[in-house]
Amino acid sequence: MVDFEVVGTTVTAHVTGAHRVLALREKVTFDLSQVRRIAPAEVDLRPPWVRAPGAFFPGVIAAGTFRGKGRKEFWDTLFDGRAVRIELEGADFTRLVVDVEDPDVVIAMLARAAAA
Repeated sequence: MVDFEVVGTTVTAHVTGAHRVLALREKVTFDLSQVRRIAPAEVDLRPPWVRAPGAFFPGVIAAGTFRGKGRKEFWDTLFDGRAVRIELEGADFTRLVVDVEDPDVVIAMLARAAAA
């Protein structure tokens, strides 16, 4: 599970609970200007093949950094339909796919912050 915090134009995604150990990361930070798209993540979406570092059990959990051709993604999801997909440009990661308490609330919060 991930909690989002927006301070000015900086967004911080805080990884919570035991997922910090599985993902080997406590937070991911990016600027609102780097966001290209925010949407609910498709349940059947899968991370790129190369995991470094992190954990992946197909259909159960993806947590950590995943790399593919020209991509570096951060995932923290249990594939239960509560994930948001954030496409980034010019940031450390090209995409975040993370579980949140309420995807609609997070999407609206980030959209409002980007519009301000």
